[in-house]
Amino acid sequence: MVSVVHSVAAQSDFEQFFAVLSEGLAPEDVVKLRDVVGYAWEIYGDDVLGSGERIWSHALGMAVIIAGLKLDAESRMAALLFAVPAHEEHGVPHIEERFGKPVAQLVGGISRLNRLRPITKGFVAANVDGGEANPAEMKAQVEVLRKMFLAMVEDIRVVLLRLASRTQTLRFYAAHQDDLRVQVARETLELYSPLANRLGVWELKWELEDLSFRYLHPETYKKIARMLDEKRSEREAFIADAVARVRAELAVAGIHRAEVYGRPKHIYSIWNKMHKKGVEFSEVYDIRALRIIVDDLKDCYTALGIVHNLWSPIPKEFDDYISNPKGNYYRSLHTAVRCPDGRSLEIQIRTWDMHKHAELGVAAHWRYKEGSKRPAEDDYDEKIAWLRQLLTWKDEVADSSDWINHYKQAALDETIYVLTPQGKVVDLPQGSTPVDFAYRVHTDLGHRCRGAKVNGQLVPLNTSLDTGQRVEIVTAKVGGPSRDWLNPALGYIHTKSARVKVRTWFANLALEETLAEGRAIVTKELQRLGQTNANLDELAHKLGFSRADDLYIASARGELNLRQFQLAARGGDLLAETQLPDTVTARPSKPVEGNQGILIVGVDKLLTQLARCCKPAPPDEIQGFITRGKGISIHRMDCPNFANLAALHPERVIETDWGIQTTGVFPADIIVDAHDRQGLLRDISEIFTREKLNVVGVNTQSKQGKAHMSFTVEITNLQQLQRTLSLIHEVEGVVGVRRA
Repeated sequence: MVSVVHSVAAQSDFEQFFAVLSEGLAPEDVVKLRDVVGYAWEIYGDDVLGSGERIWSHALGMAVIIAGLKLDAESRMAALLFAVPAHEEHGVPHIEERFGKPVAQLVGGISRLNRLRPITKGFVAANVDGGEANPAEMKAQVEVLRKMFLAMVEDIRVVLLRLASRTQTLRFYAAHQDDLRVQVARETLELYSPLANRLGVWELKWELEDLSFRYLHPETYKKIARMLDEKRSEREAFIADAVARVRAELAVAGIHRAEVYGRPKHIYSIWNKMHKKGVEFSEVYDIRALRIIVDDLKDCYTALGIVHNLWSPIPKEFDDYISNPKGNYYRSLHTAVRCPDGRSLEIQIRTWDMHKHAELGVAAHWRYKEGSKRPAEDDYDEKIAWLRQLLTWKDEVADSSDWINHYKQAALDETIYVLTPQGKVVDLPQGSTPVDFAYRVHTDLGHRCRGAKVNGQLVPLNTSLDTGQRVEIVTAKVGGPSRDWLNPALGYIHTKSARVKVRTWFANLALEETLAEGRAIVTKELQRLGQTNANLDELAHKLGFSRADDLYIASARGELNLRQFQLAARGGDLLAETQLPDTVTARPSKPVEGNQGILIVGVDKLLTQLARCCKPAPPDEIQGFITRGKGISIHRMDCPNFANLAALHPERVIETDWGIQTTGVFPADIIVDAHDRQGLLRDISEIFTREKLNVVGVNTQSKQGKAHMSFTVEITNLQQLQRTLSLIHEVEGVVGVRRA
């Protein structure tokens, strides 16, 4: 048990203490450890920590906890030397010179984590106890803090040392009343006990939770303690007796390879279950719990029968998660029984494979405990499982150095965690720069970014950030990003999201410039015509545009018919330009020469043109509209412009059809809506190339990560167009594609 020694500083028999501290170490390591004890005593003297505890007492308590976890000599030495960097300017180099590089690296890791204390302490104090933060945002931020905590270390032993330090602090507060202990307890429940839970360090988890709960809710703690009506030692004796009885009965049944173990529920866990399920103390049946692990599936049900023969099952407290696994494929038998003396006992029965899945797979114990039901979805969770597996494996290997080498390789290095000046933690991909950081905090902050300070020092904007750094962005009052940021060779931007935001800014800027240019053209022309008071929205509608901005864009791009614009601006009827032929003689229908095989019923040798508004192509249903000077304008039957014209002047509509030998190419507009990404335009262009389509017009816009693209391509028939639309729809990121 880790808690064998609760106040080692009070022990007068140093040798007895040192025997506990050096238990299980090789003789040469014992000699080094004694040297470390003397060195640390000289450095610390009677100095105290912010909690009021003597540094020397805290170091000894940490070391004993680490020894109880059966960690190596280097970890125990680092525990004793944890505060040396704060006392000596070159403390870590001195430790490396005297006690070796591994110990110095552990002490350096502890020192880096200690620099997080003001951040975690301030955040939890401000937000967990009725702060202004949104609960979901607060929960997410605490989760990032936990990940940052793990990511800041190259060696997981540093995290274990930090957990040992926190446990020792809470033990000190148990004997010394202090206003700080409530804040420390709150921080422990939010950050440290979940880490101990995730890493499977159950020896520390229950003590961290119980002590924290005792300081935060003293009356509730005492009430539950009274309801238990028995000492922990008595409950442990009850569990030991139950384990012995189950093992004996399993052996009689021929199940010799079975692991049976358990321990009583601690007070915080009891309260947590009562609180979450809304039940009374008498309805918590797993205050005392056993777990039985067997080799085969059939042995699970055999063990269940043995348990129910030994004790009376409690109605409605049996769950068969083997036949009916949970959604995350958790499998186990759960039952609760009543013993002759009236005490209840919860028992879980599973195979080793089920146990491995429950402990390390998608149904890992820590996800159940922390209320998350989703499966592991990222590398972070996989590495947590790997680290927990290593913590279990350490008891099985003979050479501890082999274990150390393995978990040194389990560094969580794919994500970095940096701090805003206000102490908020921001997670970014490895390799991110201050520009990425600025855009992650807020898009406007990224646009106005002009410089950056890292830990108070000005740095270039293409500097790669590291976990634990505090980043401050120097901004301009107005302005936008630099085009240099989009140059990959310069390394200003690492994340895709920041790159998209910069591109969107420049796309919007180009659109604004086009609008300004078109507005100037329209304004100048209206001044020349003496129509400066013209209603621009009505004018745009007359010319077939939905709004004035579309009119400006068409003007800037040279797509506006100036004659029609002048006529519309003077208030004229655009259709007045058109007139019927003086005489129309009925003739047999036949293809019109030079008109791409279009049949004009009853009329021969008339000029035809395909309407630009709907771009018909065979075999679209088409109709003609007689214009002045431009012959017959050919529209699709579903063209809204044609519908308006036909309603106003039905006499100008003429029956039209495609000829039998339709030849040539026809323009068609394709509209694509997609999530913007790098290479999207390239992928769509490759489809046009493979389908041998000539692209005669392109217009793309990107805003807030969404891309809107229009292409004008030349096709020979609708089948070719439909095939192209289907291929574009399969491109990654495309959410919709259609013919205009």
